[in-house]
Amino acid sequence: MDRVKQGAQGEGRRSQYSASGRRPPRTQPRTSDAPPTGQYRPTPPPSQRLDEDRYRPGGRRTSAQPLSASWKPHEPGAAKSKTRKRKGGVGHFAKTYGWRVYALPILVVITALVVFNTATGPPEPIATDGTSVASGDGADGSAGNGGEPGAGVDGGGDVLPENPAKPVDLKIPTADLPKGDPFTESGQGTYHVVPGKGEKVGTGQLFTYTVEVEDGIDPVSYGGDDSFAVMVEGTLSNAKSWTWDGKKALQRVDASYPNPSFRVSLTTPNTTHRADVCMFQITYETSCYRSSFDKRVVINLARWVRGAMAFESDMVGYRQYAINHEVGHALGGKHVGCKENGGIAPVMMQQTFGVSNDFVAQLNNLPGGDRGKVPADGKVCKPGSWPNQTP
Repeated sequence: MDRVKQGAQGEGRRSQYSASGRRPPRTQPRTSDAPPTGQYRPTPPPSQRLDEDRYRPGGRRTSAQPLSASWKPHEPGAAKSKTRKRKGGVGHFAKTYGWRVYALPILVVITALVVFNTATGPPEPIATDGTSVASGDGADGSAGNGGEPGAGVDGGGDVLPENPAKPVDLKIPTADLPKGDPFTESGQGTYHVVPGKGEKVGTGQLFTYTVEVEDGIDPVSYGGDDSFAVMVEGTLSNAKSWTWDGKKALQRVDASYPNPSFRVSLTTPNTTHRADVCMFQITYETSCYRSSFDKRVVINLARWVRGAMAFESDMVGYRQYAINHEVGHALGGKHVGCKENGGIAPVMMQQTFGVSNDFVAQLNNLPGGDRGKVPADGKVCKPGSWPNQTP
């Protein structure tokens, strides 16, 4: 007979069994003062005590107790508590992340406004040197740093917007490249410094420069590196160049100098046309100064070999002008027009395209161009190569 199963049917049916010597009887409180008679019948403990003993950790199960899966039952309120947490997800999220919950919608709104303004705002011209204006050398083309003379190399002014924002097809008869000797169309885009250095020339703020040539150019077309370097150093050392006013000094340095103020660099046309150099928006060959291009005074090989219409056959005069004009941008100079009809053109006039204010004004007054710098007043000058015409 299964004693455990029979015992689980009720404590009142255990009378047929006597107290076992193997299990000492529990001492229970007496419910009556009457002495026991007959067979010993232990009084069952209260039901509450049974429950406590049954689920007490480490307690021993008696033969009258049913089997149980766990001594620790689920708490009655546990299910309800989990239900409340699921229903209150927003509140729990807010409690967890605090003030960030309220900042999130604000960030979403700000982001949406920025995206909207970016998508619907007008396009900006190509930027140079960190400013949102078109630059390069669209109208004799120098991307200089504005400002007053002497402030141009290190920035500190508006960038000269010389190239229009979009390609245009203007018919300026004096802007065409003259016919002449052949030249190398494309180089390697890298440069080498021509060996040699010179003495300091002038007084005032010192500006140092190197003379460089793009790799891959056939030296026959320009007479070789030394010929180019002699022309550059000779021009900038002339008393009629930028040292004439006593405020600036110039000195040529070699490759061992750590950080020259600018680099006078002979460059092939295709490299010059690059967007990060002079660009080619007006489709006329030109030179430029580009601070973001390693502070280079870019001298276009095509112009160096063939010159400009306004200078006719005066190749020496044009080369001196090209050097002085672009170095003038590196020193902070801005464009000007012909001041006196029939007079000598100022060196900062865009003479590569002509010495007529009407022609130069057409190039400057395009969208993104150097508007207002040169008036279309009909004045025409004679070519001029120097900052100071009467030293």
